[in-house]
Formats: sequence, structure tokens, C-alpha cells
Amino acid sequence: MDSIGARWASVAGRIEQACRRAGRDPASVRVVAVSKTHGPEMVRAACDCGLTLFGENRVQEAQAKMPLCPARAVWHLVGHLQTNKARAAARLFEMIHSVDSLKLLAALDEAAGLAGRTLPVCLEVNVAGEATKFGLAPDMVIPLLRAAERMRRVEIAGLMCIPPPAPDPEAVRPYFRRLRELRDAARVAAGFALPELSMGMSQDFEAAVEEGATLVRLGTVLFGRREAVWKRPPDDSAGASAGA
Repeated sequence: MDSIGARWASVAGRIEQACRRAGRDPASVRVVAVSKTHGPEMVRAACDCGLTLFGENRVQEAQAKMPLCPARAVWHLVGHLQTNKARAAARLFEMIHSVDSLKLLAALDEAAGLAGRTLPVCLEVNVAGEATKFGLAPDMVIPLLRAAERMRRVEIAGLMCIPPPAPDPEAVRPYFRRLRELRDAARVAAGFALPELSMGMSQDFEAAVEEGATLVRLGTVLFGRREAVWKRPPDDSAGASAGA
């Protein structure tokens, strides 16, 4: 069970079982393989196993890593985004999971316009009200959705949360349920479809799937423990493996 292929097979089986318990189609759940701190060789190995959707936490790391990874890899930003990096993020990522203010949403709307594209985003919600975490207060979601109606280039695809860490996945289940209920209420109040729920990580993804997650962000359970932050070697060629 040391290879990415074996880990992925195990994860896929666990997701299938969680979907069966919840009466869901396993195809309704997508895995974002969180490759932060891991090098292109790990992304390549994951692609070889059939994973194509990858999550990064930092714009700068992603900019250096992406050209060295297989061209079939699709990239999402799952970490906190500063407004001053909105332009780069709008060029690099297919989706951004962590929008937590009207200011950032407006900056991404402008950046997506400059890039000539529509950019799907998720609103990050601080469901537990933790002072140390980013995210919107739950009661700010609907007002932000209403403000987003005037945006032209960002598409609010859904909601995201990072609940408090807990050794027992059942302890965080109420936060996943709360995000789903908030999404359902926002659909009615603001008229957005909001098909995506980005929730669940390595330690609790099965509970998240049972509560309706459509995107689960998995790092350690796929790639193993992180030992050091990846940095691009100075002699790497940007196009060395871009078409692999």
C-alpha cells in the first residue's frame, strides 16, 4: 500500500462505499488530489493512475510546478488567495475554492475578464466561526451571492469549508451538514444553482461524501506524509515534461 496507485484504489473504494451508504452515484464525487509541497514527479505518478484534478495552496508554487507536470492535469486553487494575486490565479486555475470577500470576488471578476474567460469559484464559509481561519460568516453568504449578480466573469459554483480538526470524523459531520443546508437555503434565497460542495479532507472525506460533498480535497491519504516544501530546481526547463 505504499504506491499512489494502491492508495488511490483504496480511496476510490472508500468513496464508493460512502456513496452507497448515502444513496449517491460515485460519479457525483470528484477527487482533488492536493499536491501542495509535492514535486512534479508525484503529480505525474498520480496522472498515470488516472487522477487528473490537482489542488494547490499557493499561487507561486503552482506557477513553478505546473509547466513541469503533464498537460492533462487540471488545477484548482484550494488555499487562501490574496487579492493582489488574483490576476495570476485567474490565468492558472480552472477553479478557485477559497473566495471569502466581495473585494476578492471583484478582483477575480476583473482578472478573468482580462484573461478572456469565465472562472468558476466557491465561496469559503467559516462554518465553525473560528477566529484563526479564513472564510465568510454563514450569514454573509446570501448577501455576497446577491452582490455577485453584477459580476460578469466569475461563476459562483458552490460553497467550501474547512471544519475544525478532530480525530473522529463524526465530530466534524455537523459542519458538513451545516454547509449543505446553507447551500440549499442560498439556492432558494439567491437563485444560484450552486452545484458544488467542496468539503472533506484525508481524515474525514467519507463523512463529507455522506453529507453531499461533490469535491473532496485529498493530500496525505494519496501522496503520503509531506516532508519538505517543493521548490523548482534552478536548472529545470519549463517545458521539460509539459506534454507528458
